[in-house]
This record gives sequence, structure tokens and C-alpha cells, in this order.
Amino acid sequence: MPVQPLSSSNSTSPEALTVMGAGLVGSLLSLFLARRGHTVDVYERRADMRQSGSVEGRSINLALSDRGWRALEEVGIGEQIRQVAIPMYRRVMHDVHGNLSYQPYGQDNQAIYSVSRAGLNRTLLSLAEANPQIRLHFNQQCVGLDVRNRQLDLRDATTGEEQHLTFRRLFGTDGAFSAVRSALQKTERYNYSQSYLEYGYKELNIEPGPGGEWLLEKNALHIWPRGQYMMIALPNLDGSFNCTLFFPYEGPHSFATLQTPAQVEQFFQAVFPDVVPLMPELADEFFRNPTGSLVTIRCFPWAFDDDVLLLGDASHAIVPFYGQGMNAGFEDCRVLDQLMEQLGTDWHAIFSQFQQQRKPDTDAIADLAVYNFQEMRDRVGDPRFLLQKKIESKIAAQYPGKWTPLYSQVTFSHTPYAQAWQSGQQQESIMQRLMAHIHTEADYDRPEVQALVHQEMAQRR
Repeated sequence: MPVQPLSSSNSTSPEALTVMGAGLVGSLLSLFLARRGHTVDVYERRADMRQSGSVEGRSINLALSDRGWRALEEVGIGEQIRQVAIPMYRRVMHDVHGNLSYQPYGQDNQAIYSVSRAGLNRTLLSLAEANPQIRLHFNQQCVGLDVRNRQLDLRDATTGEEQHLTFRRLFGTDGAFSAVRSALQKTERYNYSQSYLEYGYKELNIEPGPGGEWLLEKNALHIWPRGQYMMIALPNLDGSFNCTLFFPYEGPHSFATLQTPAQVEQFFQAVFPDVVPLMPELADEFFRNPTGSLVTIRCFPWAFDDDVLLLGDASHAIVPFYGQGMNAGFEDCRVLDQLMEQLGTDWHAIFSQFQQQRKPDTDAIADLAVYNFQEMRDRVGDPRFLLQKKIESKIAAQYPGKWTPLYSQVTFSHTPYAQAWQSGQQQESIMQRLMAHIHTEADYDRPEVQALVHQEMAQRR
């Protein structure tokens, strides 16, 4: 059902707004803006994926967690999205012999949710289209943007026809390689950086079993950690799993060395033997699906006067290893909406406060995402690491409110990312000191260990 406009005592005659990019963040942002009474024109360079079925190879599943849910629920669409999401309550680690170990994500019944990027985007587009204040325009590529004169040049991808539009306020939600940001980069004193991992990713698939059954545990995120690389799998509603191999571009075990079907089959049999029987089309998929790159993008400022503002990947693209890229983008929408509530029509203050507030947090989650890649790749199969996580859970239970694991702060709370990262680094230092005295789970209850725990907790603010 359409979201009703939100009345606000700070609002006067809402103006028409322009959004460039109808991906996940752009679609959700349009709903937030329309809720405040604005008419919104959304321009997207791609065709309408609900008709074409194409998402340019980006079928990788996403993990929706509390920050994302909060934004969805604030515009009244949480229930619709829950219908296309699968809760995942824990990590399941697969070693090279097929043995399994487990790590819960949080407390009992806390979960992150597997959602199809394409399925979620289609749902958000349909919800936006149902709102009479939102107009969607597809196949509209941004070929020019004059930010000073507020001039937007678009080319129709199907007809080649160009149109020149003026805008009063433009929101750039057009992804990591944003055309809107590209125009801002031409303004004075603009800071921009991009950093690629030496790893790419390849999407693979586990088909459902007979009758649509899941051939792996359904309500879990599966990880095959292998030191310098890994594979993960997230469940789909139809019983299949989307798998992603994160793999070096070069080196003895890399995309460069897997050049034939026989090499792929041999490698997977040796390294991921338990999954090979579940992937009958492994070699075909491996060579048919493109190899994606993993980039972190940072820039500043995100705003140009009170005319243009970047959100989502356009301003802070991150690698996917904390499952927070989409959640951070959705949180952008919610934070912006809060500022609109507080500041009314003072767009200059809204844009300025938004970028000042969000920049430290998105820098922090960018660092956390790379950190978590190393953890997932190298440590989740390590018995000492798993023991440390159990001890952390014991501390959290013994000192409620004084100790929250870093993962829970990021995933199951709305603590600003920068604050969570700082807290997590302090807690890791404490754990390194404690773990020198702990060799089994039972050691935690030893009086001398309890004394150390009490001493460390007493020194925490």
C-alpha cells in the first residue's frame, strides 16, 4: 500500500526533487522524500529490471540487518520486505574435510537476513511506483551535469534522444561509479580516492534439492575459509543458495591459474570437496559469470552548496565483508530524513550536517569491512578465535550494558559506526590480555581469570 505523506510543522509547500539512480538507495530515498510531501523524479540509466529481468550480473545476495530494517520500517515497508527475506542466525564454517563448526551471530533469535539484491530492488521500485508523488524514468543516462547552473543532461539509452533538464535539488544515488560524483570531482578542492583489493569475486550457485529443499542449513550463512581466500553461500527463497568465491587475481591459487574446466574442477575437489556435488554446472558457471572487483571509494565533500548531495555507494562504496554496504546506504536515508524533520527547509544546513555526521561513520565501516574480510578468510576456522568469541559472549552476559561484541554493535544496534569501531578496538586489546590466561572455555570461571576480567571491566568507562 502507498506510504502516506508525513505531516511536519517544519515543512512549507514541499518542492520537486530529483534523484539520480533507482537502485536500492535511490528507490528507498524517493519513498522518504515523498513521505514529506515532495514530488520526486527518479532517473535510472538501466532498463526497468522488473521488465528486463537484468541486473547486469549483480545477483550476489545481501545481508539485511538492524540499520536497514529500521529505515525500511520508518517508511512503513518493513513487512513487505520481510516476505522476501530469510533469517540467518549463525555462521556455519566448512573445513577442507567437510567438518562443520558454528558461530551464532548474536543473542538468541538475533539474525541477519538474506535478501536477493534484484528481488529487493524490484520490490522497492514497485512500492515507489505505487506512490503518486514519485515518477520513475528508466533508460536515462546522465551524460552531463553542470552543478553550478543546475543543468542535467540525459540521453535515452533506447532512442539516443537527449534532453536538458534544470533541477533545484539533486540527490546522487547512482552507485560506486556515480556520474553525479564525477561532476563534483571537477569542483575545487574535491577529495577522492579509490582502493581495490587484490581479490575479485565470482558468483556461483547451489540449486535446490528435490521438492525445492535446501541442501545446506537454510537459516545460516555458510563460509568455506581457506586462509588466503574463501567462499560464502546465502540462502534463497526457492531453496537455492547464491555462492560467492572471493579469490586473488594473481598467485599460485588465483583466477589467473584457473583457465580450463579441468583446472576448476580439480581445484574445487581439492579445496571445497563438500560443495562440488551440489554444483553440477560448476565449470560452466565459473567461466560464464564475470569476475567482479572489490573497491573502497572515499570522497568529500558529499554536497555542493544546497544543490547536490551524494548518498550510498556514490559517496562511500565499501567491500561487502561486513554486510553493511546496503545497510549503511539505507541508514543514510534515515539520517537525512531526521535532519529534514529537525531543520525543515534549510537545505544548506541539512546537507552540511548530513555529510559532517555521516563521513566519520562511513569511513569507519569501510575500515571494518576490510578487517572483517581478514577475519572471515583467516580466523573463523581457528579454534582459538572461536574460543575467544565464546569468552566475549560470557563477558557480555556477566556485564550487561558494559560489553557488547563489536559485531553486535555494528549489526544489531544503531551505535554510530565510528563509535562501534573505537569500542571494538578497545575490547580487542582487553581480549588479547585475557586470552593469554584462557585455554579452554572452563578457564573463564577460574578465580584468577575472573579477577582479571573484573579488573579490566573496572577500568572501562
